[in-house]
Amino acid sequence: MGKIKLIFVLLVAAVGTTGCGAYNFTGGDVGTAKTFQVNYFQNYATQSPGSTIEPGLDRDFTLALQDLIQNQTSLSLVPSDGDLLYEGEIVEYRVSPMTATANQTAAQNRLTMSVNVRFFNNTKEDVDFEQRFSFFYDYPANSLLQSVKDEALQVIFERITQDIFNKSLADW
Repeated sequence: MGKIKLIFVLLVAAVGTTGCGAYNFTGGDVGTAKTFQVNYFQNYATQSPGSTIEPGLDRDFTLALQDLIQNQTSLSLVPSDGDLLYEGEIVEYRVSPMTATANQTAAQNRLTMSVNVRFFNNTKEDVDFEQRFSFFYDYPANSLLQSVKDEALQVIFERITQDIFNKSLADW
């Protein structure tokens, strides 16, 4: 009985290590890449008319992108010379009225954030890109942005970082 268990364990270990190669459970294909680097995303939102500056937004977004890639791949985060390189800047962060009431006042506001991303893959040619990614969060006009900001940024970051991940590692 002990030999059967040992053979079974060895068989499972062998299949597990030779399984699906560079693919992982989230569908990202990292190819032969072993490392990734996410450069600090500077906040240039104030250069876009109507945008405002949100302190810490650049740091929080950079960390959110690093976390997503680490959680969805087996790649190691490195400070320089990564096989995959993500860089860019936050180019928009604005609140706009979306719907009006009968009294000509806003009934709903929309927080929009846009990020310009450059992706370089040093292990595979012809997959580099530069693209703008954007998403929004709608909230009642009678709510202050401060009261919904944490939830709004979580939703926006989740969508934008997943879109960046999909474009860079799932579109191959």
